[in-house]
Amino acid sequence: MAMITVTPTQVRVRCGWFDGRPKTIELGAEQVPVVSIDQVRDESAAYPADRGPRTIFDVRTADARVRLCFEHRRRRWLLEALDTEPHAGGLARAA
Repeated sequence: MAMITVTPTQVRVRCGWFDGRPKTIELGAEQVPVVSIDQVRDESAAYPADRGPRTIFDVRTADARVRLCFEHRRRRWLLEALDTEPHAGGLARAA
């Protein structure tokens, strides 16, 4: 299933000390651990002047895939898209 774009929502993200990659996402009082990072898109070289540079992370949690965006100029994290479709294992998908 495809990622569904949602209204950008500001979230708190805890990152690794040395690599700066997301480790947990704080949604209100709930802390959701990041299981893996599927894709990273760095837009720090070419970006619209009004928005500023940003880095986009497509991450996987236990329940969903989430697209997180870090806006460098404003120093904030946004949740931009999610996919709650449960994914089967590799062999089950191929069958």
